[in-house]
Amino acid sequence: MSVDIREISGGTDHEVPKVNGTSFAEVALRLGGASDDEARRTGVLDTADDQVEGLFSPQYQTTSSPAHRAVWDARVSSDMFSYDTGSTSALVKSVVDRSVGLVRRHRDQGTLLNSEGKISDEVLDQLGDAGYWGLLVDSEFGGSGASMSEFARMITEMAAIDPTVAGLASVHGCIGAVDPVRSFGTEDQKQRFLPKLANGTALSAFALTEPGAGSDLTALKTTAVLDGDHYVVNGEKLFITNAIPGRTIGLVCKIDGVPSVLIIDLPEVEDETFRVHRYKIYALARAHNNGLIFKNFRVPAKNRLVPAHGDGLTIAYHGLNLGRVSLCANAAGTMRWMLAEMLPWADYRKTYGQAIGRRELVQRRVARMAGLIVACDALTNWCAGLLDQGYRGEMECIVAKIFGSESQKEAAIELFMKTHGGRSFLQGHLFGDNVHEFLAPCIYEGEGEMLGMAFFKSLVKEHGKRYFEPIGRVLHDRGISKPNLMNPNHLWALRSPMMGYARWIGGQMVLGSRWSRLPTMSPVLRSHALFAQRQLSDAAMEVSGVMRSHQLKLADRQCRMSALSSKLQNAIVMLVTSLHAAKSGDPITEAAGAVACGELRRRIACASPTDKDFRAETDLGRMIATEGWQELEGVAAGKILMPYK
Repeated sequence: MSVDIREISGGTDHEVPKVNGTSFAEVALRLGGASDDEARRTGVLDTADDQVEGLFSPQYQTTSSPAHRAVWDARVSSDMFSYDTGSTSALVKSVVDRSVGLVRRHRDQGTLLNSEGKISDEVLDQLGDAGYWGLLVDSEFGGSGASMSEFARMITEMAAIDPTVAGLASVHGCIGAVDPVRSFGTEDQKQRFLPKLANGTALSAFALTEPGAGSDLTALKTTAVLDGDHYVVNGEKLFITNAIPGRTIGLVCKIDGVPSVLIIDLPEVEDETFRVHRYKIYALARAHNNGLIFKNFRVPAKNRLVPAHGDGLTIAYHGLNLGRVSLCANAAGTMRWMLAEMLPWADYRKTYGQAIGRRELVQRRVARMAGLIVACDALTNWCAGLLDQGYRGEMECIVAKIFGSESQKEAAIELFMKTHGGRSFLQGHLFGDNVHEFLAPCIYEGEGEMLGMAFFKSLVKEHGKRYFEPIGRVLHDRGISKPNLMNPNHLWALRSPMMGYARWIGGQMVLGSRWSRLPTMSPVLRSHALFAQRQLSDAAMEVSGVMRSHQLKLADRQCRMSALSSKLQNAIVMLVTSLHAAKSGDPITEAAGAVACGELRRRIACASPTDKDFRAETDLGRMIATEGWQELEGVAAGKILMPYK
């Protein structure tokens, strides 16, 4: 995803006319002060993003997505923010039950990890036999053809037992070789790769990041040159999960200057053409995360994936939304494990003769943890459902990724660690052994704040193209670098595009937007849902005002874009969570959803919690501690470390 927002016009090389071979988008960037190289690089990424968009039918593209329509449309359906994911098929349920059962058994027996602290080959092989690695592979190639909704539910269930095993399924199926081959491979490529990816004999990775190329994917330096019926690869990749000899990877490289993807079966042993760059990394401690170095490494030419539209960046971007939903699903399961560990300790630990679980601050932590779980469940179900319906889901999945990863970080440090105190740092403690695992998702699939600006770009792109691009075009044609509306010549030149924009503003002021009726909800959840809808509807004028105020300098106003993006994301999470909680039929889940919505509402309004808010949170925490919660069924807590009774 293009994460450095460098234009507001939204034009791309293949969509708008050019001036002397340069798109108007790039002209706008240069007028805004960007260098020629920066404008060109951002234009490349923006074009790749448009090519991904072109893979989807118009009704499922970003401008038709719920998040986009909530801001810009005059009529919005509340139903778009809720999705009934349905039941799991018998085949998928069987695979999930076997996989979850064997991981739980190995964990309880202490055989999940090998002598190096990695998930053992025995466990990985057994998961292959259970069908775990083939969940997202079609049945004709040996998989079970799970929907994204079914897959996401599995991720949450598995993460409550072991987040690493859950994460490996996402790496393999969403951002590894599975999605590129099943989505862009020829029939021959699918026949050659998918069966072994499905049964786990070839676990996969996706090699995109390089030492000098992270969010700026135009900085890729790995190349492949055709030599007969093989490509000769040279370059280095870094921070690649599942990257060890013998695995199958999707390699992003440049072929004739064009970003491309080669599917590569890595050799079983290293040699002068292929080496693994091993390093100490604290996150992903139980998985294999390494660099890969290629020197005149030969790959069959028939292994190149060639999409019908776009290039290798199109392929790379395609699986990111699957991975982002999986990150949120993983957070929902991981926080269940945290909460299950908090409750026994809160009952065991006493201060001044009373269990800390009876103290308001700890009760509030329990309630807030439950609220984060419900919100992540809501986002996971919603986004997975959108993907299953055929939506690209770019904006929505960004929201899920950011909220899920930030919630897991907050839960780990502010709620879980502080409740357990010094024992949190003992070896063998869930926090002490996994602190880096809990924090690292904030970086995975795009760092949160950078993705927030990508969300903003997706939001403003069409609006900018419709109303701001014509103004920029006139300015360019007339050679006006600094427009002055007090200048009659400037005003006359801009009369036509400005009239169109004035009509839009008039429509917003007079008509506004209207939402369809909300379903039956409790008064508190309805209040939160209505508040979120008002925030989203009012955002059109605010967003357009920011674009108008900063104009071509908007690209450099990262803090303003980030703040506005966060506000809108919080409103979306509020709306989705309130609807999800209302449909749950469980009083505790409804109360937890209300707690999450209340916190988000206060963030948006810059308000402090009231005594009523505190009572609702502590009552919920006390209820969960005494009565339990259906969402924690089957989630086991470990033994209390260093007991003193």
